[in-house]
Amino acid sequence: MFNLISLKNGLENVDGFFFGGVSTGLKPNGDNDLGFIRADEPFMLSAKFTSNKFQAAPIVHFKRYEKGFKSNFLLLNSKNANAMTGQRGVDDIDELFKILNQKTPLINPIMSSTGVIGYRLNQEKIRSGFDKFDLNQKSSDSVARAIMTTDSFKKEIAFRVELENGKSFNIAAICKGAGMINPAFATMLCFILTDAAIPQSDMDELLKETTKYSFDAVSVDGDTSTNDTLMLLSSGKSGVYDKEAFKFALDKITLEMALNLVKDGEGSTKVVAFEVKGAASDDEASKAAKALSNSLLVKTAIFGEDPNWGRIASTIGASGIECDSTKLAIYYDDVLVYDKDHPELDEAREQKAHTVMKKDSYRIICDLGIANGKFTAYGCDLGHTYVKINADYRS
Repeated sequence: MFNLISLKNGLENVDGFFFGGVSTGLKPNGDNDLGFIRADEPFMLSAKFTSNKFQAAPIVHFKRYEKGFKSNFLLLNSKNANAMTGQRGVDDIDELFKILNQKTPLINPIMSSTGVIGYRLNQEKIRSGFDKFDLNQKSSDSVARAIMTTDSFKKEIAFRVELENGKSFNIAAICKGAGMINPAFATMLCFILTDAAIPQSDMDELLKETTKYSFDAVSVDGDTSTNDTLMLLSSGKSGVYDKEAFKFALDKITLEMALNLVKDGEGSTKVVAFEVKGAASDDEASKAAKALSNSLLVKTAIFGEDPNWGRIASTIGASGIECDSTKLAIYYDDVLVYDKDHPELDEAREQKAHTVMKKDSYRIICDLGIANGKFTAYGCDLGHTYVKINADYRS
């Protein structure tokens, strides 16, 4: 047994790391645009990256290291993606680390960037930020803001995990992202820090698994960025670890951050969980759920609060999975909008469905009636007003 306790101040709860952010002029409004996460002793890390074939220079640079390497420094910047910059973009990162190494000893340093594609890094401005860094700082707020671009709100979360034996460890994350989000990862940077004494093999296993049901299950506009990065960093400083408890906390963090991306998605007004069940397999359910979350026709129906179930059924049929209209049932929350005995919406059910669709968050449940496969994907409309919601849609 274990308890999960929500904490304030994000990354500041995790032992063994230092972090902060400064303004270098990359953002014209003077907001933070350069950040760091570092440790006195090398930390273990696991990472997942975009599926886009044109991966940005920081990802290319990262992949030069041997599998399972440790690092002691992560450099972060916004406003410039350092993507589609070729070998020069990678060389620019090496040059920056040569300069930074004169100020603090670096071990396998890594970088992550977000912003405009196609431009080389402004070396002069970034170097100026090195002189502003307080490398003994612990400011979750300043580093979280340093990676924000079109985000309308800061994204950070932290938990203390208390085990039955009275011992505990901490896990926290910061994240950015608001557009170019597709169910093949999201346009985002997300950095999860923990002081749990987690083995490298568990880091790799659990990060891969949690991504399937969180960042790989959300959609805003159907695009996939060149820079998408998810990293899990562990200092091991607590000396405490429980796999079940860690998995629970990690899953909660990644799902909440993924939903935050959808809530912040280029002016979206609603977040919808597309729950597909009764499919021939989990993979088939995933394919249909992601097709629904990514459909522009469905997104416009959500924005227009139109309970036209035809768009839902059509998208499922077009997804290529095994399905049968005589077995299909579609619900908006608990309101039945279609099955073979109710192919037409009567006035009462249409009004109930419309009432559901006026909410900031709800579920569209599609029971295929074939077998036991299930998957839930998350999507939104493409409206123009951001509305806060409070949702926990883990299937």
